[in-house]
Amino acid sequence: MLLAFPEPYDFDVSTERFRAFGADLANLWHEGGLHRVVGGREVRIEAAPGGVDVEPLDAETRPVVEKLLGLEFDLPAFYAWAGGRPVIGELAVRLAGFRPPLAPDPFESLVTSITAQQVSLFAASAIRNRLVERYGRRAGRAYAFPARERLARASEEELVALGFSRRKAEYVLGLARSDVDLDGLAALDDDEVRARVTAIRGLGSWTAEWFLARHLARPRAWPAGDLGLRKASALLYGLDVHELGGLLDPFQNLSAHYLLTGMRVA
Repeated sequence: MLLAFPEPYDFDVSTERFRAFGADLANLWHEGGLHRVVGGREVRIEAAPGGVDVEPLDAETRPVVEKLLGLEFDLPAFYAWAGGRPVIGELAVRLAGFRPPLAPDPFESLVTSITAQQVSLFAASAIRNRLVERYGRRAGRAYAFPARERLARASEEELVALGFSRRKAEYVLGLARSDVDLDGLAALDDDEVRARVTAIRGLGSWTAEWFLARHLARPRAWPAGDLGLRKASALLYGLDVHELGGLLDPFQNLSAHYLLTGMRVA
């Protein structure tokens, strides 16, 4: 069934991140389509004229797919702002229709960031896939990301056996067992979200900023501590990442995604 998206929309570029660092069992690319488990059912998403074809598409799967594919980003406003600006304006043209994907679930978003701390994204993807395969539930080809309650019952030794460092295993289990209302973070402003996230052991400003960017889609999220973004700032602008962030206000989040994706594909 067709899920309409505002034009322009480039499904291939928008889903590039799910192929760039190896297979992602929770967001699985297979034969031209993206597979994700929603409510115990596997959903397949494919490019279609005017949007994407989603099977099955219903009241349960629609909001997850819309979140996953970044429908809440205001691309027209971003393109109008970027027009004529150096570098970001050129990337906006070359990547026209790129909607950054978002993590539909807050727990999944934070665990994903923990796995990516201080390792390559390829290594993080491999470790995360082992976690998903061990504790997630398979439906068709894809797996549901492990539920918070399921990981709360795991042991440090089990996670270490999957490739987690001892410290990261502690962080994941501490997050899973905490009483933090992760869904409730969406109701807070950016600074309050940063404070709540960084108060959790093992979660620093880098993780908090990517949570704002890749789960909450906050326009001004700017993960200045990200190595890839620091490289893009220096290479494409010749500027320090902190200096560049101020120049990209109020579209730091979309700019960060366009810079990082542009470094890989444009």
